Amino acid sequence: MIPLSRSLRSALPGPALALLLLSSTAALAAPVVPSAAPGAPDPYGWLEEVHGTRALAWVAGENTRTAARLEADPRYETYRREALAVLTAKDRIPAPRFLGDRIANLWQDDAHVKGVWRVTTAASYATPDPAWETLLDLDALSKAEGRNWIFKGATCLPPQETRCLVQLSNGGGDAVEIREFDTTTRSFVPGGFHFASGKQDVEWLDADTVLVARDWGPGTLTESGYPFVLKRMKRGQTEAEAQEIYRGAATDVRVGATLLREADGRVAQALVDRSPAFFQSEWRVLQPDGSLRLLDLPRHAELHGYVAGRMIVTVNEAWAASATHPAFAAGALLAYDPANGAAALIAAPGPTQTFDGVSVTRDRVLVQLLDNVNGALDVYAPTDKGWTKTRLPLPAGLALSVRAADRGSNRAYVQSEGFLEPPALWSVDAATGAVAKIRSLTPKFDASKDVVEQRFAVSTDGTRVPYFLVRPKDMKADGTTPVQMFGYGGFLISETPTYRPELGKLWLERGGAYVLTNIRGGGEFGPAWHDAALREHRQRAFDDFAAVAKDLIATGVTSPKHLGIYGRSNGGVLTSVSITQHTELFNAAVIESPLIDMLRYNHLSAGASWVAEYGNPDVAEDRAFIAKYSAYTRLEPGATYPEPYITTNTEDDRVHPGHPRKFAAALQGLGKPYLYYENTFGGHANDADPELNARRWARHYVYLTQKLMDPPAR
Repeated sequence: MIPLSRSLRSALPGPALALLLLSSTAALAAPVVPSAAPGAPDPYGWLEEVHGTRALAWVAGENTRTAARLEADPRYETYRREALAVLTAKDRIPAPRFLGDRIANLWQDDAHVKGVWRVTTAASYATPDPAWETLLDLDALSKAEGRNWIFKGATCLPPQETRCLVQLSNGGGDAVEIREFDTTTRSFVPGGFHFASGKQDVEWLDADTVLVARDWGPGTLTESGYPFVLKRMKRGQTEAEAQEIYRGAATDVRVGATLLREADGRVAQALVDRSPAFFQSEWRVLQPDGSLRLLDLPRHAELHGYVAGRMIVTVNEAWAASATHPAFAAGALLAYDPANGAAALIAAPGPTQTFDGVSVTRDRVLVQLLDNVNGALDVYAPTDKGWTKTRLPLPAGLALSVRAADRGSNRAYVQSEGFLEPPALWSVDAATGAVAKIRSLTPKFDASKDVVEQRFAVSTDGTRVPYFLVRPKDMKADGTTPVQMFGYGGFLISETPTYRPELGKLWLERGGAYVLTNIRGGGEFGPAWHDAALREHRQRAFDDFAAVAKDLIATGVTSPKHLGIYGRSNGGVLTSVSITQHTELFNAAVIESPLIDMLRYNHLSAGASWVAEYGNPDVAEDRAFIAKYSAYTRLEPGATYPEPYITTNTEDDRVHPGHPRKFAAALQGLGKPYLYYENTFGGHANDADPELNARRWARHYVYLTQKLMDPPAR
């Protein structure tokens, strides 16, 4: 993380910057509405040039203007300090990862902004003050190499896991450089495996062989920017000498490798994993003679691991009966034999349930269950007569997530948390069902004056949509409560009650309320809940979100002048659509790292990989329904929109920064109020640096405070 300055202004000389700002402002002076017509010129298409001189000058001007409004607010510095305190608190729970017989963690604080990758023993980790040993100091590495290194994980060779393929992102994007690292010497391996930066997938086949999917040269990346050629590479070989194993197609999303390993680390099966579309996978077994055998699993399936000689798989579509297995409903968890295609049921969710996460240990399967968006954790064990279930004695009414599971044993770490309940970490023995709390987070905000309710709104088509309301206990139902409402509604992702210290400290403590919506498109009730808002049915997600807003207003929780919304990534589609379809419902919208120009999204960054979710705007039939909601081309000169705060990251290589830039420019061209801010690094997550993240949250909450709390509403 090394830009010479946190401001894009420093990238350009002063006089040149001034001229460019003047020219870009003049270019935007005439009121122009982007057209949805196929082939129509895009008046703001120049903002898609991520590092273009003119585009960066426009960004610099917007950053200056927005900073003058938000960072000059006397509350900004207080918010920044409070956010930084919770983001760098020394008593945070260090996220565990099993690394051989040790526990690894990446730790960031005010002294280690980029972080240290470190290890300790399991026994020490269970103590209040573990004895950590540093493996890799990212701050020191960045300084030494003059780069902005963000740690993106490590793939380590079982069972000892002392040789690792460390992934480093320069600036926080999804593209990573991969280097071989020795945890015993705590150094990169001279002459070891090393792959230049790119979106890539590398897996250990053995100590001297890796399976690599990457950019091998022209014609080896998909339209989404991911690799579709997989090769086997031996230690000491050049990339040109690597042996091709499989070649997909440019229209695929990606191709990679998945290794099914025994508990002792031995490779039972090497699989080629091809994704023809975002929610689809094909698995091919790599045979000893180099040939490939396609497994007969349905494409809409998710592989979680390998236990007792079986692939542990969730099928997200109904699977008809065959000679080797009975019929299975969508959402079922199965044990599948890759040798003969036999499949057996492990568990099936009920009508209000979904399996929100599945992890494997040596000979157990851990399943995170959601029932009406309330969490539980079950352990399944194989027997001669099928699979037995044990419910772990963990706190009820909270979100539960497996933070780490050890393939070599039955140990696991599970986190529990709620909106007002700080996270606690539990050590779990999946074989015996024993659990023990080993640490809990000190409360980061005063939650004593708040309460959580689960409510339901009724959507346009009569569907009951659940949502959580976190509110002051003494709230009056007079419509005056400031509310921040969050939504996502896509990609089968479930939104669950989680502890957000920056939200609690900067918003709830000051009398605000928070709403988490569980709209269609998400995974809260399984594949059917997601599929209900796919493609031509996307409007259902937007209707669900609006239904929650209307319910909050009808029940006196809030009113339009006190109601704001927040969404990021796919949630940026939701929030941009919401303020254009329902200008009457909201007074604020934080639109972060968003997709917005849905008629060009498939040509920007990784957008082509999401056609299965939204449809293909290059196909006339799909374009017709996408154009009905694409906010960039739905702006109207005569409409009055709530002033949004639009924000993104220059180095976001997943959701292109052109989306928010162009939306802001279109509002500017129409003379509509808006705020725009673009961080210079951090990638799509936008949280790589605690200081950068603290400033980000401070701007968010200054904006929300100004719009929803200050009298009169701005």
